[in-house]
Amino acid sequence: MRKGGPTSDGEPPVAICFADSIPAGLGSVANRVPAGCRFWEDASRKAFVTSASDHSLCAIGVYTHNLRPSAGHQADLGDALRVFNQLGYVREEDIPSIPVLKYRHQYVIYSPLAETPLPPDVVILFVNASQTLVLSEATQQVENETAPAMGRPACAIVPQVMNTGRAALSLGCCGARAYLDVLTDGVAVFAIPGLKLDAYVERIQALANANSMLSTFHEIRRRQVGAGQTPTVNDSLAALRNGS
Repeated sequence: MRKGGPTSDGEPPVAICFADSIPAGLGSVANRVPAGCRFWEDASRKAFVTSASDHSLCAIGVYTHNLRPSAGHQADLGDALRVFNQLGYVREEDIPSIPVLKYRHQYVIYSPLAETPLPPDVVILFVNASQTLVLSEATQQVENETAPAMGRPACAIVPQVMNTGRAALSLGCCGARAYLDVLTDGVAVFAIPGLKLDAYVERIQALANANSMLSTFHEIRRRQVGAGQTPTVNDSLAALRNGS
């Protein structure tokens, strides 16, 4: 993975920055969106700044991102949680386990990682299962643990990473999968803390190269065994070196 290089379906990594002032030359978001997670996909094409009012149609996102709520947000949040509870989707006892950003900021800035106007707080990747494999291995090496696999709400991956300083995987939620075109059935979201981006880039590059070579090695062994052979590791390595 290069900084700013494409992930699943060619979508570039997205930088999310929290700030209390707007960087010079950065414009506001142009379109109203049904949920803040939609900004992730829009930010793959251009940089923009948002405030709580731009998240106004998603009370859940205002809550998880600890943005300043209006009376309307509070009413919507209560209505949403009441319906979720009735459906057994989010029970009252589940609410404390949903990550909420520890600190409140005035603005959330979204951009392609390669164009971020500030050092990113969180880097969002749209990934398929094969890419998740490499990222999980990178997490083990960078953080000495595995990344948690999160479900609803998808936007909670941002405070999860911000609050812990550790990477996380989100399987999305039904809302995010309705609002983001990129979240097809085979795609998930992986988030990396900005402060560890360099370490992740280095490990991802090394592990992607290793996985590519080892995949070829295992394919060779499968052919060898399928042909009735009983190869040693050195036999398969020799075939790998010979390109056979």
